[in-house]
Amino acid sequence: MPLLSVVVPAYQVVEWLEESLQSVLDQSLEDLDVVVVDDGSTDGTGELADRIAAADDRVRVVHQPNAGLGAARDVGTSAAGGDFLAFADSDDLVLPGAYELLVGSLRASGSDLAIGAVERLRGTETFVTPLMRLNHEHPLTGVRIDEAPLLLADVFAWNKVYRRSFWDARGLRFPEGVSYEDQPVLTEALVHARFDSLVAPVYRWRVRDDGTSISQQRGDLTDLRDRLDTKRWSLATVQEHTAPTTQQVFLRRVLPVDLWEYFRAVPGASEEFWATLRDGVRELWSDATLPFERTALPLRQRVMGWLVASDRRADLESFLVWLDGQPAPLPTRQLGGRTVADHPYAEEPGLPAELLGP
Repeated sequence: MPLLSVVVPAYQVVEWLEESLQSVLDQSLEDLDVVVVDDGSTDGTGELADRIAAADDRVRVVHQPNAGLGAARDVGTSAAGGDFLAFADSDDLVLPGAYELLVGSLRASGSDLAIGAVERLRGTETFVTPLMRLNHEHPLTGVRIDEAPLLLADVFAWNKVYRRSFWDARGLRFPEGVSYEDQPVLTEALVHARFDSLVAPVYRWRVRDDGTSISQQRGDLTDLRDRLDTKRWSLATVQEHTAPTTQQVFLRRVLPVDLWEYFRAVPGASEEFWATLRDGVRELWSDATLPFERTALPLRQRVMGWLVASDRRADLESFLVWLDGQPAPLPTRQLGGRTVADHPYAEEPGLPAELLGP
């Protein structure tokens, strides 16, 4: 039995696959079982994977008709035989020593999964987002999610190593035919696991600017529906299995973090896109749970979300134009003896107090 199985779904990535797989094969932890799932590629990805496998007997390739990322990961997981399980995307890089650190942590702690920090790669520049840096500021060992609720924001499949017995016992599978499939699965894993969180970066996520990645398609209605569905599934899991304080962290700081990209996509979008976005925001952030303006997002994004929930599309589009000419943070002015953010709705009657600043 290999110690660690690494599942690598691959679709139309001939440009990046060799470098990505080499970052896995060069790991200091050499007892690897690397399962590449060629998901119906037509650009030579499958043939390249076969050549790499022929040169290294730790690599196996499964070829299948295109079925999507979730299905490819599930097929790879079924074929994997290691005591521990990891995932890597075929255009990203696993940082040197990552698997030795993550597996070593699990062996020492007995935890169900271990998490490392993520660097983003844009061109030749690498950076760590503020939320990622905050989540990995201090090491954690054997904790539950109610002890570290902000880690619910870390719903990436690939910066973690899982104990295979835990993965199977929870019956974890990625949903098929939907984008952002890792979010509900990782939320499920995190709320049931004892986990370790490492300070060290273990993974480098390539930010592609060629228009081909899922994350560059925010104005697409199907993409929006998938995003809202995976948020609904994740929220249901958190509400069922975590403490009320954790649920509030999730609603305030985790669930809304990526919606600003969809707010930004409204100009030029269809009426159906607008209605889907508006109804989704109203459903997930309501007076019964937490209105969007009370989230912990930056003020700009809270105003956007409030306009969406209020069904004020024209005002949102005007606000986006206004925002593009403003510095960060927003300027301030005096209003009724207090300092408030200077934005077009600051004097609107009935404006929620949370939208006056900071």
